[in-house]
Amino acid sequence: MTNEELEERKNQLYDSILKLKTREECKNFFEDICTYKEVEQMALRLYAAKLFLEDKTYMEIIAATELSSATISRVSRCINHGSGGYKCVLEDKE
Repeated sequence: MTNEELEERKNQLYDSILKLKTREECKNFFEDICTYKEVEQMALRLYAAKLFLEDKTYMEIIAATELSSATISRVSRCINHGSGGYKCVLEDKE
């Protein structure tokens, strides 16, 4: 598969997610497309990002999530230098 074809598949995934309207539809979709552990890890990464945005320390986040320090470091990098995805879904929009 070419990079262009892979990019199209990824866009198809993003468009599919945007079609979901309820929590139940979202839950069903993610249960079908991901393993239980993958969904669990995504949920914990999002929670870690929320804790970072609340100015919690690495140690507090590790204790709360039991994620590895490498994963928590990656979440921190994404918050500070990423594309803004975590902040987009976690910050209050008025």
